Amino acid sequence: MYECILVTGGAGFIGSNFVLEWIRHEASRVVNLDKLTYAGNLKSLASLKDDPRHVFIRGDINDSELVRETLSRHRPRAVIHLAAESHVDRSLATNVQGTLHLLEEVLRYWKQLTATERESFRFLHVSTDEVYGSLGPEEPPFTEISPYCPNSPYAASKAASDHFVRAYYSTYGLPAVITNCSNNYGPFQFPEKLIPLMVVNALAAKPLPVYGDGKNVRDWLYVLDHCEALRAVLARGKPGSTYNIGGGNEKSNIDVVRTLCRLLDESRPNVRLGDYSGLITFVADRPGHDRRYAVDSSKLRRELGWAPRESFESALRKTIRWYLENQAWVEDVQLGSYQEWIVLNYEDRGVSGGA
Repeated sequence: MYECILVTGGAGFIGSNFVLEWIRHEASRVVNLDKLTYAGNLKSLASLKDDPRHVFIRGDINDSELVRETLSRHRPRAVIHLAAESHVDRSLATNVQGTLHLLEEVLRYWKQLTATERESFRFLHVSTDEVYGSLGPEEPPFTEISPYCPNSPYAASKAASDHFVRAYYSTYGLPAVITNCSNNYGPFQFPEKLIPLMVVNALAAKPLPVYGDGKNVRDWLYVLDHCEALRAVLARGKPGSTYNIGGGNEKSNIDVVRTLCRLLDESRPNVRLGDYSGLITFVADRPGHDRRYAVDSSKLRRELGWAPRESFESALRKTIRWYLENQAWVEDVQLGSYQEWIVLNYEDRGVSGGA
């Protein structure tokens, strides 16, 4: 029997890419525990339907009995914690309480392992650069020792979960590692996020809604580069450490959208429109919209030898191509909760964001 890892949230955007990349590069099985909320989609893992190395369990990390039984039955050598919620009303239950319940069960399980198994076990907690707060235009990127200063309820919930993970390492010795990543983009991203939303709307000749003045800056990280970094941290990261994972691609939102429009003009020209950038529409900014995020990944590069393989434009081309070639997946996720999200976040600001 192949050895096993447990992934929480493995049907989400980053999670599904991580599971697919793990199966592609590693021999061990993946037990995938996901509640399948609005952004969880098993169709993202359709290629693994008949692969015995992928075991899917639908469930909530707040269900301590289910987590305990899953750990006992499958005996993973690592837990990669990706389950998270960005909605304010759900983020407390999943990001804080869920992480705490998961830690309790993982600690219980870890204490029952042999000394050799305890030594090699890892709990990898995947978090966000939003926990650090916002940067000024000339400030250097955040490092692993930057103070936490979350500005949104979601960011605060992720900061709390980071603190719990660190406390379980310090208090109980649980061999945990934390990663804080910058903005991800790539295949299987739910079209509430900037890049897939722009692709979907552009193809439908709908407005391309950009918050505020479009000058909010993010460091963009291709999701497959992120997955490679996570595998490196899991394999060689030091317990008790934090590693920032960034793409080294600071771009304003308006520059991202204009680049995307240019690439779409090349790959899928619309003769009637002439230029997709003509669809750009500025809308009222959202509350708590931090001006700039950027992380310094030099520790990860120096200690573990990781560096992103893709430039921003090369990965954006691949991302656009994926959405063009996977319209059935896009159409499927546009049902239900997606439309509710669009109404809440864009139609109330005077722009129809849906396709």
